[in-house]
Amino acid sequence: MSRLGRGRGRRGRFNPRAGFEPEPTGPNVSGALLKQARKSGQLNLSNRGLEKVPDTVWRINLDVPEEAKNVTFDGEDRWWEQVDLTKLILASNKLSQLSPTQPTASLVHDNELTSLPKEIGELQHLQRLNASHNKLKSLPSELCHLSNLLYLHVDYNKLSQLPDDIGTLAHMEDLDISHNELPALPPSIGYVSRLTKFNASHNKLTSLPPEIGDLHNIRVLDLSNNQLENLPTDLGRLGKLEQLYIKYNKLSQFPNLKQCEQLKELHAGFNLIACLSAEHLKLLPGLILLDLRDNKLTSIPEEITHMQHLQRLELSNNDLSSLPFSLGLMSSLKSVNLDGNPLRTIRRDVIQRGTSELLKYLRTRIEAQFSFPGWSEEQQNGGNTHSREPKSRDAAPLTPDPEPTVPGSTIDTFTVHKTKSINYSNKNASSVPDDLLETGRDMYVSDMNLSKNVLTTFPTGLVQLAATLTDLNLGFNKLSALGTEIGQLSRLTTLDIRNNQLSTLPTEVGNLQQLREVTISFNRFQEFPSVLYSLVKLENIFANDNHIAAIDVSGLLQLPQLATLDLQNNDIMQVPPQLGNVTSLRSLQLGGNPFRNPRPAILAKSTADLLEYLRGRIPT
Repeated sequence: MSRLGRGRGRRGRFNPRAGFEPEPTGPNVSGALLKQARKSGQLNLSNRGLEKVPDTVWRINLDVPEEAKNVTFDGEDRWWEQVDLTKLILASNKLSQLSPTQPTASLVHDNELTSLPKEIGELQHLQRLNASHNKLKSLPSELCHLSNLLYLHVDYNKLSQLPDDIGTLAHMEDLDISHNELPALPPSIGYVSRLTKFNASHNKLTSLPPEIGDLHNIRVLDLSNNQLENLPTDLGRLGKLEQLYIKYNKLSQFPNLKQCEQLKELHAGFNLIACLSAEHLKLLPGLILLDLRDNKLTSIPEEITHMQHLQRLELSNNDLSSLPFSLGLMSSLKSVNLDGNPLRTIRRDVIQRGTSELLKYLRTRIEAQFSFPGWSEEQQNGGNTHSREPKSRDAAPLTPDPEPTVPGSTIDTFTVHKTKSINYSNKNASSVPDDLLETGRDMYVSDMNLSKNVLTTFPTGLVQLAATLTDLNLGFNKLSALGTEIGQLSRLTTLDIRNNQLSTLPTEVGNLQQLREVTISFNRFQEFPSVLYSLVKLENIFANDNHIAAIDVSGLLQLPQLATLDLQNNDIMQVPPQLGNVTSLRSLQLGGNPFRNPRPAILAKSTADLLEYLRGRIPT
């Protein structure tokens, strides 16, 4: 073979684009990994020690290998089958900054980021953002433009404040700001009304805004490891709260949780609480876990028996010298911890035998004439009705024991009685059983969920609950009209009728003067229901995904408390500049409509900026 032939065999292929392509910088990313990312739209670069994201990542859909450009149906990497990079995982690296051209990256935790780019507000489809375990000192206000954000974790940073407009993230469901340096929460936090999980632990909070009571959907709230000396009474309005963590604070009083009837766990250890009153206990009948360790309690009231579902009671390291004998009647208790208390009425060896022996001992100390609220004769006698004298007729239980279920509807009436709510969703039901409605009436139900059924007509029997019903969910049914009877449900504060076949609302809806939130999304409305303009207490209106063609500003101005208006994905051809005068709005969503102005770049800004822009276009 000639020297020329040998030389040709040793040289690489000539690249006519040499000198025009950027030199590779930083760690390389394998071609196979990039190839897979072009197909899936996801690229995982976590835990690679990256100090900078390689340029090949940002140009993943631009710098395509030559073999991918061959017009052949036999190759694996076909350029026409590529998808945009939508999820980039950069967790557990050494990044100190992000590129403003980054796609909808949601996982950048465990890096060394000191800031987030302002351009993050342009990622309108972003639903999850995890920037925990970095060195962030603040969050850009543009973050509040992410109207579709559902999940935001910025824990383990150095944040000293949150954006004032965080309330515009009205769709967010999970917020974690723990392990920062926050001294306070902005009042607008109350507008994040769909929040179900909120972790603000390990900060420097000294107080809470009363608006925290507006988080009506919150189920898990963690405020532990702060400097709270008291809690606002508004906290007691969280009717769906199931877990509350307030340990490691400076609380001297037990919190007033008067409407938290669904609370299952209360963690209030390591505080300065000295008194536990009977009223406190009566408000929490469904509690399963009560943690009051390391406080200053000197006594436990007899009314502890109201907590008939309590399974774990943590009372270690208090100042208890005795226990109520009625504690022995609580057969649901699985664990009672009393270590570190100066108990004098119970021998040490009894306590050391465990919870079951302790409860047995306390039962033996109960005198026959004692009776306890809410407990039947059999319960007070430890299951043996012949072991004591008959109970006086005047010593009736506080509430009668309900039947186990409603015939034909499989509803646990005990749960209904305690929670004041009925969940009859996903039953494939074309009607609502009469016995269920009667149960709701007799037990003063305030929350009725009839969603995800096949109802074609409005359940007129709901009028039986008119005196108490505040929350009604009829979403995901086949309703083509609401009955005029809905006007009798005058105590409603929340009405959800999404995903039906509705095109109008009856004038009787105008009687719902207590209504604060209405959801009419995914229906057939061609006009915004004018009857809603008469409901002056309305705060949130979700009317997205209909066929609404126009915005009536004069009507919206009649709603002084309107904070959220969602009109996305309708047929709106023009946005009147006067909409900017509806200054009460904290969240305005208009995307997905055919109008040309405001431009998408304007819509991507905060609601305050959008309203200001509209006001600037009002003819003078």
